Amino acid sequence: MDSINKIKNSNIINIVFFFTLYLSLIIGFLYNENLNYGSYGDWINSNLEPIKDFSDNFLNTFLNFDQYGHRHSPVYVIFLSLFLDLGFDVDQVRLIHLHLSLLLVLIFYMCLKLKFRNINNNYLIALSLILFLSPTFRSLSIWPDSRLPGLTFFVLTIYFFLKFKKTGHLKYTWYTCGALIISSYISPNFSVFFPYFFFFFLKKFKLIRLILLLIFNFLAALPMFYYIFILDVNFLIAGQTPGLNGESVGLSFNVSNKLMIISSIIFFHLSPILILSNFFKPFVSFLMNKSIILLFSTLCLIYFFNYQTSYTGGGVFFVISNLLFDNNYLFFVSAFFFIGFFVYIASLNWNNFFLLSLLIISNIQNTIYHKYYEPMVIILFFTILSNVEAENFLKKKNLIYFYFLSLIFILMRIIKFYLV
Repeated sequence: MDSINKIKNSNIINIVFFFTLYLSLIIGFLYNENLNYGSYGDWINSNLEPIKDFSDNFLNTFLNFDQYGHRHSPVYVIFLSLFLDLGFDVDQVRLIHLHLSLLLVLIFYMCLKLKFRNINNNYLIALSLILFLSPTFRSLSIWPDSRLPGLTFFVLTIYFFLKFKKTGHLKYTWYTCGALIISSYISPNFSVFFPYFFFFFLKKFKLIRLILLLIFNFLAALPMFYYIFILDVNFLIAGQTPGLNGESVGLSFNVSNKLMIISSIIFFHLSPILILSNFFKPFVSFLMNKSIILLFSTLCLIYFFNYQTSYTGGGVFFVISNLLFDNNYLFFVSAFFFIGFFVYIASLNWNNFFLLSLLIISNIQNTIYHKYYEPMVIILFFTILSNVEAENFLKKKNLIYFYFLSLIFILMRIIKFYLV
């Protein structure tokens, strides 16, 4: 009887906690919260106009989509325009998008439930609900953007992939590829992760099945290839780089910029895990053993680093360094630990190295924004990164600290808003 009462009480607490966080998101919607700063501007300048134009004149908008300076595909924009066709107004469309965004929390929880069967379910719920405190999740839920639904289908890809690894059933390879294809159509940067999943299929199935999977993915990609290369609606490089006098986004990028900034973002969001789990001692040992190589590599990266504050973005540590000292020195001094942490995780397993490399490649443009990697970093850590012993972190005190860091991050975003 006591155990039944405990379960009921836990369920009540979880429901109340969910609705409290959900209510905070609704309040944010009503007061036009914009913790990512650029989300409102992207909505007004890049998303809203094509949504209206797709509703008014579909064909002309479809054939001239690159003229809007929109870096994502038109798929989700078209989807939202359908609600205007049905008679909903713009704010109602935003509210529909917000509720669809909640699927990300649910699917993340499904992944955790599948992977950590021996962990207290309350901890898994608490970890999934932490997405409500993600500035990226909140901002892109309130101001519709293709990035969030793309991430949602990418996490669904991970869910089917975990089902495949657990059961070995062929059908989950098709589900994995199907979800990844939808994710890529919504936000093309996710398409670069196909080799990661296919690598696992390669070890499991015979050649004929692999060929069928490749044909399926190739055929699914043909409409997008036709749209970009034949119809010449190349939205991938349609945007402009801030601070470069309107220069278009290029497909080449500075590897030093990518490695240093992305590793700093990963380090920031996984710092509670580094401090509170079994990561710390082996990480310090790794730094000491590889210190000469890491120091040399970091100095090389610093030499070629040329990211400018005028580009906007750059991650927490880059921004703090420039806000406090008006230079990159603090960022450069800290880079040894960012790079070391990145290399340490990559060294734990070849799959980690492959996944993190694809994560770097997924950002093709000059600019690097926090929203590209948060909350994605947390999701990847607890789902498909290998040998990180994520289950050791799933304890009550650790989750409390995680929530505390998330609130601190929100506070930092608010402070930056008034300082910049």
